[in-house]
Amino acid sequence: MNDCYRIRGSAVSSRSGARHGQRGITTLGLVILVAFIGLFVFAGIRLLPVYLNYFKVAGVVNGVFDEFDGQNASRAQIRTSISRRFGVESVSVITARDVAVNTVDGGIEVSAKYDHTSPFIANISFTVHFDKTVLVRR
Repeated sequence: MNDCYRIRGSAVSSRSGARHGQRGITTLGLVILVAFIGLFVFAGIRLLPVYLNYFKVAGVVNGVFDEFDGQNASRAQIRTSISRRFGVESVSVITARDVAVNTVDGGIEVSAKYDHTSPFIANISFTVHFDKTVLVRR
């Protein structure tokens, strides 16, 4: 008797050793892939509030520029505006005193430079350096 059998219209011999390519991913491979993707998602979750706070600080600095550019404002007026805006925006990472307001040749330079450290896993942390500077012209 012939050792052949039919699979959807074609004869395949059991002795021919014909192999079908394996498809898919093993359970171990899937676990490793999910862990790798999860690590990046968790990092994004930890860094999202850091960048949202930076956007608040940058919005305050840009708001001061929009309000006082070309208005011949004093440093005290700019400091008051920064303090008021920090209260409205609920900025908690830095204080209004941490924003440098210096007189330069072209006007007044408003600069918010700070580092924000966010814990990640165990003793691993992310430290992000932010630097937002605008020149308020007289």
